[in-house]
Amino acid sequence: MAVAALLLAPATLAHAQTAKAPAAAPTTAASAGRYSVATTEIGTLLDDPAAKAVIEKHIPGMTTNEQVDMARAMTLKDIQQYSPDQLTDKVLAETDADLAKLPVKPVAAAPAK
Repeated sequence: MAVAALLLAPATLAHAQTAKAPAAAPTTAASAGRYSVATTEIGTLLDDPAAKAVIEKHIPGMTTNEQVDMARAMTLKDIQQYSPDQLTDKVLAETDADLAKLPVKPVAAAPAK
């Protein structure tokens, strides 16, 4: 079974979007100084090609799933609860270690009006 299909199934995402927010709100990668599976939103990781490649390496198919945009405001740690057999602590630790090696891509400022 593809991890992306399990993680991003409509029922899972619908539940995740209505679930309580995590105790610690995700931070931006720039404020944290590095990417993290626990604190960096999936959308931020997807917007950085190097971080996206790390996700694809450890969680094949997730970045290309047509429903991945529904999880952009969540962290990989947040979605672990919906797929603990696929997103094991080991997978997240390996992903986190690879993400920590990457330079944080600056967030583009919104254009002035």
